[in-house]
Amino acid sequence: MEESTTPEMLSEAQPERTALSRGIRLCCPILLLLTSVPALCWAQMGHGKSRLGSEPTPRPAIPALLAAFDKYEVVALPEAHGMKDLDDFILSLIRYPAFLDRVNDIEVECGNSLYQPILDRYIDGENVPFTEVQKVWRNTTQPMCGNSAFFETFFPLVRAINQKLPPEKRLRVLAGDPPIDWDKVRSFQDYQKFYPRDVTITSVMEKEVLSKHRKALMLFGILHLVHGGPVQGADASAVSIYEKKYPNVTFVVSDLGAFDSGLLTLSSSPFTTWPVPSLALAKRTWLGALDASHFFPVPAVRIDKDCNIQARSPKELQKPMAELVDAFLYLGPQSLRLRDKMPADITLDVDYRKELLRRYSLPGFLGAAMRTVEEEDRDILKGAADPLLTVPQALDVKALRESCLESKSPGSKSP
Repeated sequence: MEESTTPEMLSEAQPERTALSRGIRLCCPILLLLTSVPALCWAQMGHGKSRLGSEPTPRPAIPALLAAFDKYEVVALPEAHGMKDLDDFILSLIRYPAFLDRVNDIEVECGNSLYQPILDRYIDGENVPFTEVQKVWRNTTQPMCGNSAFFETFFPLVRAINQKLPPEKRLRVLAGDPPIDWDKVRSFQDYQKFYPRDVTITSVMEKEVLSKHRKALMLFGILHLVHGGPVQGADASAVSIYEKKYPNVTFVVSDLGAFDSGLLTLSSSPFTTWPVPSLALAKRTWLGALDASHFFPVPAVRIDKDCNIQARSPKELQKPMAELVDAFLYLGPQSLRLRDKMPADITLDVDYRKELLRRYSLPGFLGAAMRTVEEEDRDILKGAADPLLTVPQALDVKALRESCLESKSPGSKSP
């Protein structure tokens, strides 16, 4: 019989806090972080007996996460970022009946805090035009939010869940992105005023959740959630900022990132016998002992005004994962992960897509390629043939420089 997960099992997940630096965001003249994933293979890691730490113990993921809420105020999960398997898991989690008995709030990365009053009315079931509430996730600082199939589903789903609950048990969704007003943004300098974003994330958590002793699920990119460490444009991750005042209240879960993604055969994986989905604690295991570069091998890229590029790997990526996160979420073979596709209503909304292109082609976004809707349409059609999530195997510095130069050229196309 499979052992169930209890709060006591999670008590060993209190990590020592250290630093990590990472961000996968838009190109900017100060700092750009891009993914560069080497083909890691199980053979390169050696056999289990030669590695530091014990074997991780995978347990059914949803019961394990629910048990974490019995001990912690906050459970933090990496959100979609185009990963369909992660999307589907989160949507299953929030529909799980026991989840609704444990959680009060969900704070999300893809939510513009400028529209929190509209979001509250919508999530609570009031008659809010969908075109109005769409601004919550379509008008954030992050381009991936406006194209996200996950968030296009998430907000209406939470509204539907609440309509089946008494008022005192309804979920509240908290928008964690800075209150950017795109009608007033005309340059990269205007846009940059809304960084660092982790300050806003922290403020929302402290004001709406922690100070009120409520329980929350956090859905953000993992580098906003780690226990300590700088991220792009900020001194520390959001979790590490509020942990100075509210220590030991957050259970941070990471996916496996780039680890085990370059295997040629599925039988080569150390996770072949793990249930799907499953959760395993990081502390005192060989998996948690691996440094973060095995999971997030992301070089920092500096682009100057002349499009000269310097790439370096942050030293913080040499830290053991067990010092940064409490557990790992396994969602199936890494090399067979599915990617999200752009929802049809966004694909057909040409005016909105043109506006997105305008926003992220503003003067100052060095390296942000000038594109057209027609070019994007061709990419969408090409992508229909391949459902798998693909990650670049190397940083193409030459292509990045050419893209930067193209965006600065007087003859560049405008969206």
